[in-house]
Amino acid sequence: MVASNGTLTANETGTGRIKAGPSGRKPRRRLSRRNIIVYGTLIVVALYYLLPLYVMIVTSLKGMPEIRVGNIFAPPLEITFEPWVKAWAEACTGLNCDGLSRGFWNSVRITVPSVIISIAVASVNGYALANWRFKGAELFFTILVVGAFIPYQVMIYPIVIVLREMGVYGTLTGLVIVHTIFGMPILTLLFRNYFAGLPEELFKAARVDGAGFWTIYFKIMLPMSLPIFVVAMILQVTGIWNDFLFGVVFTRPEYYPMTVQLNNIVNSVQGVKEYNVNMAATILTGAVPLVVYFVSGRLFVRGIAAGAVKG
Repeated sequence: MVASNGTLTANETGTGRIKAGPSGRKPRRRLSRRNIIVYGTLIVVALYYLLPLYVMIVTSLKGMPEIRVGNIFAPPLEITFEPWVKAWAEACTGLNCDGLSRGFWNSVRITVPSVIISIAVASVNGYALANWRFKGAELFFTILVVGAFIPYQVMIYPIVIVLREMGVYGTLTGLVIVHTIFGMPILTLLFRNYFAGLPEELFKAARVDGAGFWTIYFKIMLPMSLPIFVVAMILQVTGIWNDFLFGVVFTRPEYYPMTVQLNNIVNSVQGVKEYNVNMAATILTGAVPLVVYFVSGRLFVRGIAAGAVKG
């Protein structure tokens, strides 16, 4: 723009374009009230969960003399792994003094088949309910959803009778059956919602090309379903590995899972209460679900979001 005296105003650029003023959103202050509340809450919640873990770790690395005279929050003056060795191979769980090692392998033998079978069956159920709409599908789905909200304690006695009649009560096979059945409703719901959210055109195009039930499932649905399979795996591994109720009710002492043996170690009344061994045993018991989650946590978040928003 030319002023009355023939000179260019300060808004005129060398290219003849007028400079624009500041644009975009006003930068937020880093210490705004909202940020203080949000981050303060997150820090408090993080400390709530991390502080007990810290206490368990430092206590498990101390000897009993240091535990008796020291502060539980203080780091160990002399690190020792003897409590970990004793928790794994020497701690007494009832009449046996072989530590958590036997319970660990029992938990593996329970968790692996339960996870594989329940996910395989639930994924097929969810795929059929989402895409094939067979007669009675809505009734079947309603029964599964209702089953997901029935308290486990209500069904313990009938299941004991059923397993006894089948001849598998007190065995690992019976416990695998129980975990597979109880994991079916929620897993089927997750898979159904996930498959319902996939583009329907892919399913219709495959049907036009002559693909059948299993061809579509294995060649189209499975390659696109890694996130929800990770979600199902984490849910099942965490639920089955951390289970105590079913393990103590449906098995015998020689087949007790790791959580039941941990309870026996912590509540043992023989000898001196060794807090470092108890803490080490607790960390060892919870290590497997933590490792599984940390390895596949990103896929878990993606899958749970995709499988929960569609009705």
